[in-house]
Amino acid sequence: MKIQFLGTGSGVPSTNRNLSCVALKLLDERNEIWLFDCGEGTQQRILRTSLKPRKVNKIFITHLHGDHIFGLPGFLSSRAFQGGDTPLTIYGPKGIKNFVLTSLRVSQSHLRYPIFFHEIEEEGLIFEDKQIKVHCAKLAHGIPSYGFRIEEADYPGELLVDKLKADRVPAGPIYGKLKNGESVTLEDGRTINGNEYIGQSVKGRIITILGDTKRTPNSTKLAMDADVLVHESTFSKENQQIAREYFHSTCMDAAKVAKESNSKQLYLTHISSRYVGKDQLQLQKDAQSIFPNATLVNDYDEFDIPLNK
Repeated sequence: MKIQFLGTGSGVPSTNRNLSCVALKLLDERNEIWLFDCGEGTQQRILRTSLKPRKVNKIFITHLHGDHIFGLPGFLSSRAFQGGDTPLTIYGPKGIKNFVLTSLRVSQSHLRYPIFFHEIEEEGLIFEDKQIKVHCAKLAHGIPSYGFRIEEADYPGELLVDKLKADRVPAGPIYGKLKNGESVTLEDGRTINGNEYIGQSVKGRIITILGDTKRTPNSTKLAMDADVLVHESTFSKENQQIAREYFHSTCMDAAKVAKESNSKQLYLTHISSRYVGKDQLQLQKDAQSIFPNATLVNDYDEFDIPLNK
């Protein structure tokens, strides 16, 4: 599992920062890529990565401000031209379906795959299968804006082969049954329980990706014990008042959420174009004064999200 930042700016693009888009790469886990927001120019950023648009089968939109959705029509059209023929689901606030379908209709874009829409009307579970659950909760941004919590199921423990050998349990198909936790009778008459030969399970990962918001209790709830927290850091601590007026967060707000939620890693994104050079690095330093594992990200940055073995 990896996370890659395709756009880390806010409001308008700059020469160094494109508009919001985060890719969660689940290639090893399920051969899929999920996008979170799709700002203008996202498909251009993708061209400079190894990301394959046909692998994207879910897009989560935090809110309907242009810097988070204007890249959708272009990306969806390009996906059809680049071998994408499998279904795609878009999750987002009410209105996202109308925006996408109107854009495609007016531009007479004809896709080769179906799009399914899940318009969020209430908080809670919006996706679940045996491997992953996705919850959402409303944030505080003037218009409906949501945060997403991605929870991976725990991994079963490994078969304790050395213990089996020490107990003179012969190798073979019997190991598969024991791995499944079954009880097996051996040729010498002994009956053994597979659960006694399975190691401790490995906890699944938690990734929290928040939309634009000022500091709110739901941010902390969504990020509780997260392995990775992606939080906007639009303004510096000196611009706290401006942040409140525009329903945004400062680097300090993000750090406080990470600390309160016991997150392991904080990635600061959605950086205002007013901060360049040393001013950008100061955002990171200020956040680290509260939460040491804070990193200010740039476009194309990619990070592994390891299992907690």
